[in-house]
Amino acid sequence: MADSRTPSVLIIGGGTSGNALTALLRRAGIAVDLVEASADWKAAAGSGITLQGNALRVLREVGVLDAIQKEGYKAEGVAILAPDGTVLAAHEEFRTGGDDLPSHIGMQRPRLQQLLIDEVLASGADVRLGTRATAFDQDGEGVDVTFTDGTSRRYDLVVGADGLGSATRRMIGVTEEPRPTGMGIWRAPAPRPAAVRRTEMVYGGRCFIAGYCPTSEDTVYAYLVEPARDRAAIDPSAYADEMRALSEGYGGAWDEIRPALTDPAVVNYTWFDRHLVEGPWHRGRVVLVGDAAHCCPPTLAQGAAMSLEDALVLADLLTGLDDWASAPLDRILTDYHARRLPRVRLVVDASVQLGQWLLDGVRDADVPGLIHRTMTVLKELP
Repeated sequence: MADSRTPSVLIIGGGTSGNALTALLRRAGIAVDLVEASADWKAAAGSGITLQGNALRVLREVGVLDAIQKEGYKAEGVAILAPDGTVLAAHEEFRTGGDDLPSHIGMQRPRLQQLLIDEVLASGADVRLGTRATAFDQDGEGVDVTFTDGTSRRYDLVVGADGLGSATRRMIGVTEEPRPTGMGIWRAPAPRPAAVRRTEMVYGGRCFIAGYCPTSEDTVYAYLVEPARDRAAIDPSAYADEMRALSEGYGGAWDEIRPALTDPAVVNYTWFDRHLVEGPWHRGRVVLVGDAAHCCPPTLAQGAAMSLEDALVLADLLTGLDDWASAPLDRILTDYHARRLPRVRLVVDASVQLGQWLLDGVRDADVPGLIHRTMTVLKELP
């Protein structure tokens, strides 16, 4: 039972934003229950992730930056290549986390998930796996939540961090849903070719983008972006064959990456989606964070960063409340939305625009200008 001395929060979803928020709230002395629908919390989907400076800035507050710097790969800038592997342009990246942090670190996605899990467990949060919330019953002082195991508990606040297909979002009556942008992406881990020390991308050839990013001393995260296909028509057992075939015609490091793409179980195919809840992200004492409220194509590599910033801003606003039963949570959650929406909208719109230019074959688009304008804003604190 919640009381003024021990505020309690339920976080639904044990992904990046849910785990980060759990760690931040526990550090502030707030009681947190975390429920995750999957029984295998450690089975994080995805092969690799690019953590830009503003994401690293949050992860430093969460307490996992040192481990990320040890296990991840500090990339030496970005290069644009011709399909045969010839370098056309190379540059240092904008340091969105400030000059004291790398521009970005590549990381194996399952390792990032494990580091966040370890932080949650060390925080003393109550974690229940294979559990979903099925109903919310709110009044002015709290939320009674019913779970799939038949139990119910009362909380001061419920946070929906349950991803793009958020059940929490639908349960509280938010009607905005993700929309495909027309692109699909193949992703897979592979051994790192010795010469690959930075993110490298080819625009053109058989795909819109053929790229890879080092994720450790030994691994890279390789990806191919193409027009979206009907996923139901693709046999998962042929995923590795499909990705290898698409990579034909790309030289340089691709000649080393391609032969390693043999296991269909580690190849992932998804569509690019645009999602942004423009209206309030809360109903009463239930609020959304991360992909449940917004998502964008990875053309700026800012999806995880935006989710992590949500967690940081919400934790900052909630920390220090004296009496949660009588706290003006509606105002606080409205302030959270007001702080996040303009910044998230900027990233979503820019990410979608970069992809649309490729879909439309626009050759004179101001890609550098759009990226620079967006990253300049992101260097400021959220």
